[in-house]
Amino acid sequence: MSAPTFDLQSHSICSDGALTPADVVALAHAAGVELLALTDHDTVSGVDEALAAARELGMRLVPAVELSAVDLEREDVHILGYGLDHRVPALVDALEDFRADRVARAIRMADALRGLGLQLEVPDRGGDPIGRPHLARAAFEHPANAARIAAEGLETPSQLLEAYLVPGAPAYQRRTRPAVPEAIELIQAAGGVAVWAHPFWDLDHDAEVLETVDRFAALGIDGAEAFYVTHTREQTLLVADRCAELGLLTTGSSDFHAPDHPLFHAFRAFDLHGREPALGPVA
Repeated sequence: MSAPTFDLQSHSICSDGALTPADVVALAHAAGVELLALTDHDTVSGVDEALAAARELGMRLVPAVELSAVDLEREDVHILGYGLDHRVPALVDALEDFRADRVARAIRMADALRGLGLQLEVPDRGGDPIGRPHLARAAFEHPANAARIAAEGLETPSQLLEAYLVPGAPAYQRRTRPAVPEAIELIQAAGGVAVWAHPFWDLDHDAEVLETVDRFAALGIDGAEAFYVTHTREQTLLVADRCAELGLLTTGSSDFHAPDHPLFHAFRAFDLHGREPALGPVA
């Protein structure tokens, strides 16, 4: 089975990726991607650069964003917005507010890490979103933490993040906004379509994923990311078939972050498992 020629989630240095937007586009093009989305977290600051790079290469790029939202007791539920007008003032202002909330949360988590005996400086991102990967790297790379990190068997910043900065870990702090309905409304008001990202990254059980697809559909979401690099065949078919029943879009991605990322390092690294995607206006 040939790999898909679209890849609808990727990240640049504007959020938690390692490459510039133009370099992300170039690498995707070299991998055979024909339709790409740059979906940086809570920012559209890289979209214009990505659009320009895509035009030069003759590939299609859809303006997009990935919003971190709160859903009931779950945090960091990601809602992708595709085909939106990334210059709409209401969107730009809302994203600025969400990034300010991210900074406040990052400071709380940095203080919590210090309270646990780890030293770090909060990275200056120059207005770009700051997230847990940036804090984890700052703590991992601080020389004063080297002996402790070695003693705890933490070999990468990602392992430090998992040990200290995920829900239930000692330095984790909750997000406060936006809620999923607010994220959907914001995307659609900017002319875009809203898609629930990587359902089985957020949830573990089939029944819970199906219930959430149904509930988000009732909230007005446009689709779900059925095809994802870590989804199994069974998970893919479950989400794709429920979306088909509900008339929802089904998108897919490798969630590219960096060439050396342990999971998200290769474009087109996801499988359709025999189902046809329903990209609708995204295509």
